[in-house]
Amino acid sequence: MKNKYHILLLFFMLFVFFGCSKKKIDGVFVTSSEDSLSIYFTLANDFSLAKEKRLSFTQKAFNVVINKDNDSVNRVNLFKVANRYYNINDWNAFNKTVHIVLEKSESAKDTLNVIKAYTYLGDYYESQAILDSSFQFYYKAEKMYANLGDNLNLGKTLINKATLQFKAGDFFGSEKSVFNVLRIIKDEKKANNIIYDAYNLLGITYGELGQFENAIAYHNKALLISDDETIPKVFQSKATTYNNIGVLYLTSKKYLLAKKYFLKGLEQINLKVQKPYVYAMLVDNLAYSKFKLNDANELPQLFYDSLKLSDSLQLTTGMFVTKLHLSEYFHSNNNTIKAIQYSKEALLLSRTTNNPRDALSALKQLSIIEPKKASIYTKEYIQINENLQKAERAMGDKFSRIEYETDRIKTENSSLEVQNRNLVYVFSALTILGLFLYIIKAQKTKNRELLYKQQQQKANEDIYNLMISQQNTIETNRVKEKKRVAQELHDGVLGRLFGVRMNLDGLNNFQDEMAINQRINYLSELKNIEQDIREISHDLNREKSELINNFVAIVDNLFEEQRNTFPSKLVSVIDRRIKWERMVNSVKINLFRIMQESLQNINKYAKADLITIEVKRQEDDLLLVITDNGIGFNSKTKKKGIGIQNMLSRTKECHGLFNIKSKKGEGTVITVTLPIEQKQKQIPS
Repeated sequence: MKNKYHILLLFFMLFVFFGCSKKKIDGVFVTSSEDSLSIYFTLANDFSLAKEKRLSFTQKAFNVVINKDNDSVNRVNLFKVANRYYNINDWNAFNKTVHIVLEKSESAKDTLNVIKAYTYLGDYYESQAILDSSFQFYYKAEKMYANLGDNLNLGKTLINKATLQFKAGDFFGSEKSVFNVLRIIKDEKKANNIIYDAYNLLGITYGELGQFENAIAYHNKALLISDDETIPKVFQSKATTYNNIGVLYLTSKKYLLAKKYFLKGLEQINLKVQKPYVYAMLVDNLAYSKFKLNDANELPQLFYDSLKLSDSLQLTTGMFVTKLHLSEYFHSNNNTIKAIQYSKEALLLSRTTNNPRDALSALKQLSIIEPKKASIYTKEYIQINENLQKAERAMGDKFSRIEYETDRIKTENSSLEVQNRNLVYVFSALTILGLFLYIIKAQKTKNRELLYKQQQQKANEDIYNLMISQQNTIETNRVKEKKRVAQELHDGVLGRLFGVRMNLDGLNNFQDEMAINQRINYLSELKNIEQDIREISHDLNREKSELINNFVAIVDNLFEEQRNTFPSKLVSVIDRRIKWERMVNSVKINLFRIMQESLQNINKYAKADLITIEVKRQEDDLLLVITDNGIGFNSKTKKKGIGIQNMLSRTKECHGLFNIKSKKGEGTVITVTLPIEQKQKQIPS
């Protein structure tokens, strides 16, 4: 039993060991794609690794994320990928990733991530010095954050806008925007990172405006806030502020103070790893302050170190400044060739990056180094300066126009939404009203039709009853008349018979020729009387049989009137087996009207020589067939007239079937089939 237990335990351990698919990434074992993704993100943000390795891990993370479903986690991970591309300055991959997550967010109607994507695109276009596009995306994000009431993110976005205004040379506009940010976030908690950015930007702006005291004051405020725990250490805010303060002292030619702050900045832990571009600036500025202090220690190596780092990071601004400083350094050391070389490289770099401000600085330096060409450089300087001023004014106007046009489009869209909503309401109300009126009208029409049918039915009943009553009166009178006639004939015939019999009895005793002749005459009279009685009896019996049912008499009267009025020959056959007295009046009325309507149509249109009407019983149905040999018509194409519609309606009322067949030149056949049993059930007991 114990051995069996050990074997099972061994199998379980082998299953666990071999069943879990493990993968080793940089010395770490992972068992799932989620673990792999977490490792990729961590390594991609490990600043101690080479840029190529970090890019490789970022690409691997992207390959994992891009194949996932479009849920909130997937979109968060895509933003993480974009952040990794941003940190290694792979702007094309950054732009591509942000557009993917923007499309996914719009598809999922994820408003927060749509706004976040707008801010990322603003960052991208800012990095590419396409300030108007950057401003447009920041402005979109600003409006959406304002609608959501998210003041923290609104403040961050407004800081980005103010930075763009600063870069465009709109210093007063930038100052105004920053103070607007400070008003918005004044009551917000955890806003120290935004306040730091606001103070830092105000310090730089006042520095450009030549307001040294204000610039130092706001940089010192930023320095105080940089110690706040809510500001991530990786931002290296303190090092950034030390560099900015040092630049102010450089501008004021207070080189010792400047050097002091540059050294403080370089003392910050992990600066080169976390913010290499700040580190490159501090090294360059330290070298320049030492140069101005005539401290040749580590020069020009510090310039070279900064230039190399900026080049590896593709920091064109840092490369430009360092090359200009190197030009100045070599010019002071009477190395004109290298001084001209670095100045021209700086000028070329400014033209490549389309940065007119840098071009002005390079031209100014070249005019100092090459006094013989100073007029050429000065002329170009003046032209670029004029164009720059125009461009800055145009850019400021463009920012205002973007805001105006975006607001106008938004207002128009809102107006269109209101108009469309109002149109939908009006249309819906009109539709409901129209439908309501239609229902009322249809109901009234239906009620009128029902009332009309009831009135028509009652009129038909009255007409039929009147016809029956008239026919009864006629028949009563005829019976009375026949009875009177029969009585008279009976009495007269009997009198004649009695007289003849008496005379014959009187002649029995005579055998002469005269008596024989008289007997012969009396016998002939008896034969005449016998014939008269037989004829009268037959006539009376036949009429009595025909007048058993008044409906048949009414139909016969209709046929007789047709024969007497119109030249066409009418042949009628009525099945004597039909029990008319058992059928309800409505069926007989409709049948009579159908025959009457058919005869009217034939008389008006058919031009027939022969009409045949046959009424017979066919199993449980009553069959009416009306045939004429008239001119006919195309029953498939010709629209049914009122007469045919009436016949069809009467047939349906009796739950029957109506069929009409006709061809041009071949006459017409109308067939009406009515269920007898169904109608009999309607007869009250």
